[in-house]
Amino acid sequence: MTAANVVHMRVKPGQEEAFIRIHEEMPMTAMKGALSFSLVKSGERQFIVMGEWESLDAMAAARPAMIANLDKLRPLLEDLGGGRGVTEPWSGEIVLKRSA
Repeated sequence: MTAANVVHMRVKPGQEEAFIRIHEEMPMTAMKGALSFSLVKSGERQFIVMGEWESLDAMAAARPAMIANLDKLRPLLEDLGGGRGVTEPWSGEIVLKRSA
């Protein structure tokens, strides 16, 4: 069963271009088992990262590469408040996927 992860982040003022550039430069080859990657602008300085994976195991195996990329992003991110830190991650198995 395929898996997905989504991560909400808020970028500091004036850092959106650098934030997008770091994602563009992220080597997908380091993310073995990744099927797709999307970066969604969900509001003013708000972004959601979405990844689709061959499996939960593939996603877990790529965690060191994802953390390495997050370490580059941390100086650009604002704390989300409420004890969440700079990211709000969610992940799980895809139970339904539909296409037009």
